[in-house]
Amino acid sequence: MKYIATIGKHEYLVEIIDEHTVILDGQSYSVDFDSLNDQPVYSLLLDGHSYESYVYPGDEGMQVILHGHQFLANVEDERERRLRAAAGGKVSKKTVFHLKAPMPGLTVAVSVEEGQEVAAGEVLVILESMKMQNELKSPRAGKVSRLLVRPGDRVEQRQTLLSVV
Repeated sequence: MKYIATIGKHEYLVEIIDEHTVILDGQSYSVDFDSLNDQPVYSLLLDGHSYESYVYPGDEGMQVILHGHQFLANVEDERERRLRAAAGGKVSKKTVFHLKAPMPGLTVAVSVEEGQEVAAGEVLVILESMKMQNELKSPRAGKVSRLLVRPGDRVEQRQTLLSVV
């Protein structure tokens, strides 16, 4: 099966050959990918290099945290891509984005206030989990409409931290 993964403005063609082989933009890779303890924590061995990431579904795609950086990833298969193209490429966007905690942790800092305008990629919250600080960024420009956490608050996985309209 072939998939198109979009991260930022970059598109990647991903073809899954079998359980341990993928082709990424024409380059073959040996992989081992597994969820750790049924959590949104994933271990990836890619050509002998080890990576750990947090992956959870968000309102506008998959939220991925890798090496302390958060990415918004959209993945669609070839069929979905053809259907979207046939519809003129119009994809309805939700008017509200809810930033949710990718894992349980402690809110270290909240960089925004309710009513504040934010840019795409701007750091909204810093969350500490498993002795790592993770910057949670806005996937799009907008205005903070609801702020539900303060520095020092403990949060649970998938708990809404704030909303951007």
